[in-house]
Amino acid sequence: MTKPEKKDGTVGKALEILDLVAEVGRPVRFSELLVTSQHPKATLYRFLQTLTNQGMLSYDEEKQTYAMGLRLVRLAHSAWQNSSLAPVAADILDQLEKEIGETIHLAQMENGQVLFVDKRRSSVLFETLAQTGRVAPAHCTGVGKVILAYMSAERLERALRQQAFVPYTATTHRDRESLIKEFEEIRSAGFAFDREEHEQGIISIAAPILLNNGRVVGSISVATSTTRFTLKDLEAFKPALLNATQKIGDAATTWQFPSPS
Repeated sequence: MTKPEKKDGTVGKALEILDLVAEVGRPVRFSELLVTSQHPKATLYRFLQTLTNQGMLSYDEEKQTYAMGLRLVRLAHSAWQNSSLAPVAADILDQLEKEIGETIHLAQMENGQVLFVDKRRSSVLFETLAQTGRVAPAHCTGVGKVILAYMSAERLERALRQQAFVPYTATTHRDRESLIKEFEEIRSAGFAFDREEHEQGIISIAAPILLNNGRVVGSISVATSTTRFTLKDLEAFKPALLNATQKIGDAATTWQFPSPS
């Protein structure tokens, strides 16, 4: 199989190294990156120097560590403003949080994965893995499944090929046939459940965000723990959830968002 760094050349290698630094989640030393990198020592060092010179990474000479650079922050802010649903949805999410008083996730899809672009955390009694800026698998999250269910056939096929079907829990879909079978149920109900498929003890109800032409551009979920609610209990949030997704879809129709892929 062709490796991404060969296919994408120098740019692919640079982005791969940025991913390595980002995944650590803290300033990281060269020796730590060398352990996880596929590149030889000299190649890794050269790319780190270039990325630092370009402001994509910052280097602390005293601690000898690399961290994400301010140039990335500026680029991320631009992407958030121009490609994210977050600015359009912010006020609507605030209203939804006040109405239902539960944790809310706003998500979009990128390369077959769910990208969480905003969150409202209403309870200190539990926390989810989903955090703004993080990605998660689509095949085992409510926000991911509901986006997949409303995709066009072409986009869906591409997204399904990008699913690894990792079995995170006993209820995770293990293959595309099982997942596809649920789509008809999701479209009929207008929402999807996460039945502890990604995190044990965490459930959610999610609805799609559709533009006026029917194209799905994202989703919202209401997430909670099994110690507080059942799946049946979550259905009580459906009217408020659908009202919010409708409002965001209407507001987003005049924007030009990338198609989920």
